[in-house]
Amino acid sequence: MGYFLQQLINGLTLGMIYGLIALGYTMVYGIIGMINFAHGEIYMIGAFLAVIGFTVLGLLGISYVPVALLIVLFTAMLFTAVYGWTLERVAYRPLRSAPRLAPLISAIGASIFFQNYVQLAQGARVKPIAPVISGGYTVFEEGGFTVQLSYVQILIWLLTLALMVAFALLIQRTSLGRAQRACEQDRAMASLVGIDVNRTISLTFVIGATLAAVAGVMVTLYYGVVDFYIGFLAGIKAFTAAVLGGIGSLPGAMLGGLILGLVEAFWSAYFSVEYKDVAAFTILVLVLIFKPSGLLGRPEVEKV
Repeated sequence: MGYFLQQLINGLTLGMIYGLIALGYTMVYGIIGMINFAHGEIYMIGAFLAVIGFTVLGLLGISYVPVALLIVLFTAMLFTAVYGWTLERVAYRPLRSAPRLAPLISAIGASIFFQNYVQLAQGARVKPIAPVISGGYTVFEEGGFTVQLSYVQILIWLLTLALMVAFALLIQRTSLGRAQRACEQDRAMASLVGIDVNRTISLTFVIGATLAAVAGVMVTLYYGVVDFYIGFLAGIKAFTAAVLGGIGSLPGAMLGGLILGLVEAFWSAYFSVEYKDVAAFTILVLVLIFKPSGLLGRPEVEKV
């Protein structure tokens, strides 16, 4: 029972991180119908910014955790917002009217560029940091096994839930959210009624990038080590989560992330850890076979 509960906590934590990254995929797809395959690298850049930020703050003697965390979060979100905006302007906007294959290739090229850019700038070796937040609560004890809920896991849960609520309010109750929903339904008609489509799409990329930055900072706090390649695997997992939950559905992205995190945690605990990715992708294949639109996705209706 104790071991199961510990893996449940670990799986929920990992799933929330996947869900945060998956939101960026599903937002971009929902508005322009394209997959941003460079999104994982934005998350990776956010993680590196966290390592740099905590290292610089340590050298400056700023050791009070809440202040340091706020500074690093704000800095990472600011810089990744610039990367997200640049990515949309350079890799997507010029190809918006091109065949779908062209922006796909452009996004993959941007992903490779970001990987090599960070590798050259920061080196190929892993970048560790000292634990910033340590300690936690003892949830359960049984037969000498202790179930721990760390402060970092609590922070990830609370921050993810807060961002989900804030984002839901933004979509439902703000002018930007109404503009995003209008662009999702019909970009041409949205433009005719006075919505700045280019600005709305750029802001969508910016918001997705900032969510990826938060995920990158949380992963850095959770694992304490990053490298230039983490964006590729995390991006594939988050894309899987978005498709699993229903690409284009924001609740579906978070649900898919949670399912993926739980599957990985429990498979690693009770079966072979080498095959946890196989298990996750097998579930995705089964869902797509029996429910192609995903768990919460809506089937696309072609307008004639």
